[in-house]
Amino acid sequence: MSEELQHGIQTASGSMEKAIAHLEAELVKIRAGRANPQMFDGLTVDYYGSPTPINQVGNISVADARTLTIQPWEKNMLQPIERSIIAANMGVTPQNDGTIIRIFLPPLTEERRKEIVKRLQAEGEHSKVAIRNIRRDAIEQVKKLQKNGLSEDAAQDGEKDIQELTNKYIALVEKHLAAKEKEIMSV
Repeated sequence: MSEELQHGIQTASGSMEKAIAHLEAELVKIRAGRANPQMFDGLTVDYYGSPTPINQVGNISVADARTLTIQPWEKNMLQPIERSIIAANMGVTPQNDGTIIRIFLPPLTEERRKEIVKRLQAEGEHSKVAIRNIRRDAIEQVKKLQKNGLSEDAAQDGEKDIQELTNKYIALVEKHLAAKEKEIMSV
């Protein structure tokens, strides 16, 4: 197998690995009934005119299985943090007592669990599309190499390797989705 072809397959593998890492990061943000500070990853608050992640303006901690607390480093940040959480439409209502914000996570209803699973499936589909796009790009690269003198057998072997890689990563996406769905649907 040519060095260029091997490099193309390794590049595709690395990109697919990044797609899986992104999926894992998104799955962590999806609430599964337990309090998790990572629910607020990606949520920003207006900090003196610039959007800043919530975890950079206060300390987020787990009080118990269904309660999170946010202790802002500056008291004047209580209102912006509260507004940001409400605007994110996460299905939780922050309670501000003047020094700390408490977020009580209600038990998930069957209907809410099904909504979360739909969101989960959509996230999984985005990852599968990303992996398939990586496969398409890698196969196009193999075809360019074939036009530039790569043998037909080597090109077919390369395409087969890329397809096996794709199947492996799509199965990994399915495995992650099944585990998260099981976690969400268990009462």
